Amino acid sequence: MKKFVLIDGNALIHRGFHAIPPLFTKGGEMINAVFGFTTVLLGVLQKEVPDYIAVTFDKKGPTHRHAKYAEYKATRVKAPDELYAQIPRIKEVVSVFGIPIFEESGFEADDVIATLVTKLGAEQDINVVIVTGDKDTLQLVNDCVSVGSPRKGYHDVFYYTPASVFEKLGVRPEQVLDYKGLCGDPSDNIPGVMGIGPKTATDLLAKYETLDGIYEHLEDLSPKTKEKLEKGRESALFSKDLSKLVSDMKIDLDIESCSVDFLHYADTEKIFEKLEFKSLINRLRNLEREREHYKQDEEFKKNQPSLF
Repeated sequence: MKKFVLIDGNALIHRGFHAIPPLFTKGGEMINAVFGFTTVLLGVLQKEVPDYIAVTFDKKGPTHRHAKYAEYKATRVKAPDELYAQIPRIKEVVSVFGIPIFEESGFEADDVIATLVTKLGAEQDINVVIVTGDKDTLQLVNDCVSVGSPRKGYHDVFYYTPASVFEKLGVRPEQVLDYKGLCGDPSDNIPGVMGIGPKTATDLLAKYETLDGIYEHLEDLSPKTKEKLEKGRESALFSKDLSKLVSDMKIDLDIESCSVDFLHYADTEKIFEKLEFKSLINRLRNLEREREHYKQDEEFKKNQPSLF
């Protein structure tokens, strides 16, 4: 099976900015988010050894969710300007490396990921790893799609599979939207049903499977739970819809253009030198050597005569 890695760029940018103290080039350019992002990117390439890779980003401006719900993400504290100022440089690093970037106005990076996952689902021999610290993509997890959540650089990674999604949330990936419809998502300011928390949501979904199934059995529930669900029916359906990632965007995906065989190591080394990423240059060179050895091994295996 081939492996396609999809990186949630914005999630890694925020992670890098907050994990690394202020860092500047000799010329005074702030680069802590750039350094953090690039460090994880190299870690992903080394650990995952993907056949294909792409990075998605949020586009500046409101999304279709803001049009539906003005309070979407309203409780989040705006990131410092120093973070946003580093995004163009991060995109430059990705582009110089030869990694395709996908982004669409009015949509979030997660929507772009969902659409790409859907397109890749038509391929029979590709496993997808979504690299993000965001849990919104857990609804996409299946036997061929996992989510890699970095905990320390990209050395320590927790992988969300169908089994581990259930272990962490108490619901299956295909129930994540129903779960959010019931208990909402405080990080995105999605309301859910007032008075219904994660424990009640998982208990209800364990018994009735879906949000529709729960509402079909209101008479079987305790008076208090029934009352909360009756009052919150509209909010439950709205919250579920708001949480659903868009998977049918008009995005052209040329899989071969995302091949790691086309990465530009020499050009990337030059931009590392410009950014004074001295500690990353050796990692980049090692990565190139490892990739070359991997390709040679794969070519050797391919040319071995079959015994059967």
